[in-house]
Amino acid sequence: MTYVLYGIKACDTMKKARTWLEEHGKQFTFHDYKTSGIDRANLEKWCNEHGWETILNRAGTTFRKLDEAQKSDLDQNKAIELMLAQPSMIKRPVLDIGNKTLVGFKADRYASELA
Repeated sequence: MTYVLYGIKACDTMKKARTWLEEHGKQFTFHDYKTSGIDRANLEKWCNEHGWETILNRAGTTFRKLDEAQKSDLDQNKAIELMLAQPSMIKRPVLDIGNKTLVGFKADRYASELA
């Protein structure tokens, strides 16, 4: 099976996830949502699976630079609009393994889920 790894090329966590997948012989394609964008359907799917609070990266610089009006009264729809406009606000990596997605990178979780 070929997985899809979503994220941003220059991110250190992304590099760790790519390295882990390569070292463990896992086939994957990389989707850079900074250069290729992301569609609403994937964001809705991920938010429904994990909650928009998990998918929206509020710790990142892009989110922190928003004005207070943009950060206030967040809900799933508003969060998705922000992530569509600024894909760097999406938590990374997101690994689509077919029947579900894994958000963030933890080597032990990848090992157990992809065994």
